[in-house]
Amino acid sequence: MSDRAAERRPRTTGLDLHLGRLDGNVRASLTDAVRDAIRAGRLAPGTRLPSSRALAADLQVARNTVVRVYSELINEGWLTGLQGSGTKVSEQVADFVAERPRPAVTRSRPGHDLRAGHPDLSSFPRDEWIRAVKKTVSTAPFEAFGYTDPHGRGELRDTLARYLTRARGLRAHAGNVVVCSGAAEGVRLVAAALAAAGVTRVAVEEFGLPAQRRTLADAGLETVPLAVDADGVDPSALDGSPAIGAVLLTPSHQFPLGVALRYDRRAAIVEWARRRGALVIEDDYDGEFRYDRSPVGALQGLDREHVLYLGTASKSLAPGLRLGWLVVPDHLIESIVAQKGETEETAGFVNQLAMTEFVESGAYDRHIRAMRAQYRRRRRHLAETLARHAPDVRMAGTAAGLHVLLEQAGRTGHELVRRIAAEQLTVEPLEFFRHPGAASDRDGVVIGFAAPSPSGWSGVLDALVRALR
Repeated sequence: MSDRAAERRPRTTGLDLHLGRLDGNVRASLTDAVRDAIRAGRLAPGTRLPSSRALAADLQVARNTVVRVYSELINEGWLTGLQGSGTKVSEQVADFVAERPRPAVTRSRPGHDLRAGHPDLSSFPRDEWIRAVKKTVSTAPFEAFGYTDPHGRGELRDTLARYLTRARGLRAHAGNVVVCSGAAEGVRLVAAALAAAGVTRVAVEEFGLPAQRRTLADAGLETVPLAVDADGVDPSALDGSPAIGAVLLTPSHQFPLGVALRYDRRAAIVEWARRRGALVIEDDYDGEFRYDRSPVGALQGLDREHVLYLGTASKSLAPGLRLGWLVVPDHLIESIVAQKGETEETAGFVNQLAMTEFVESGAYDRHIRAMRAQYRRRRRHLAETLARHAPDVRMAGTAAGLHVLLEQAGRTGHELVRRIAAEQLTVEPLEFFRHPGAASDRDGVVIGFAAPSPSGWSGVLDALVRALR
C-alpha cells in the first residue's frame, strides 16, 4: 500500500474492544456487544471508549450508528459522557456486574420518551376517527376492498389537494398527489425516482434525520451537507456544486435546529432549482404547528414543477395510521407511481377513506386547532420554567413544532442525555442528527415536548429541570 493510500485510511481507535462480528441489525448487535464486554469485565468501570468517529472507522459502520449506541447505553446507565473526558464505562456498573456476571438487561427503561417527533397520542380524536371509519366502511364500494391503486384512493387525493391548497398554500391537484405510508416511504420513492433520472448527489441540511440520509444512500445517492444558521439553510453553496441534482429541506421548521427558512433564501433556492432543472424536496415536518404567528406557507406554492412536497399525518394525528402524501411535479409523477407499484407497502384503504371523511367533516381542522393550542401552552410553559429554574439553558429555534433544542454551556449533549436519563426520561443528543461531513460543532440535546399526556406533563417538566440544574 502506498503512503498516500495509507493516509486516506480512516484513523482507528488504538483500543481493541473485541466486539466480534456484528450481524443483522448492526446497532442492536453493537449495543449488545458493548454490554457483554462490560459484563465480562473486558471493559472495566472507568474505561474510556473510542470516540464515535474512531469506533465507526474501526468497525466500518456509520458514525451515527455508534452515536445512537452510545446514547442508548448512557440512557441505561452502562456508560457516561462528560465534557472533556469522552465516553467511559460507568463506575456505577461495578456492583451490578459483580453480582450478576452475565444477566439479561434488567434495568428499567426510562419512564417518558421525549425523543423528537412523538405527538401526544392520548389526545388522538378516537371517537371522531371511529365515526369516520364506520361511515366509510359501511358506504365504501365493493371495489375498495380489492388491491389498492399505488396512486392512492382518488377520494383522498382530491380531498388532500383541496386541503393542502387551503391550509398550506400549495398549488396542488389530485393528479399530482400520491398517497404513501408515511415520510419514510415517501423519501424512498423520491430517492428511487431521482436515481432513475440520473441524479447522483443530493444536498441536505447539516443536521437532519439519519434515516433519510440512509435512504438516499441506499438508492446510490451521495449526500452533501449544507450549513444551517438562524435563518435556515444557507443556499450559497448550491451554485458551487454543479453535480447536485436535488436538495432535501425542512423549510417551515428545520429539524432538529428549529429555525424557519427566511423568505429570501426560500426564493433563492427555488430560483436555483429553476436554473439547474433540479428538484427541491420539501419535507413539511410539523409545519402545521406555529405558535407565534400563522404557519409559514409551503415552499411548493412558489413553484409546483421544481418543488416536491412531502406531508404526513404522523405528527398531526398519529404515526400508527401510516398515512403520508406526496405532491409531485408533472415530470416525476409517472416514475413515482411506478416505483410505488413495485412494492406492496401502502396505506390501507380503510385509513385512506377514513382520512377523507375526517378532513371533509372538518374534524381534522378542529383537531389541528386544539393541538396547536395545547402544544403552544406546553412550549410556553417549558420556556418559562427553564428561564426561572435553569437560566443557563438556551432554548433554540422558533416558536413552532413538537421539539426544542436545548444547549447548556459546560455540558456536552451526551452529558445532558446521561443526566436526563437519570430522571427516567429518554432524549437524544444533537450529535445523533449531525451529517458526517458537517462543519458545525454545535452541541446540545433535542427534547420532544409533545408526547407526555396533559396529566403527566408537570411531572416530566419537574424531572427535566432537576436534570438541568
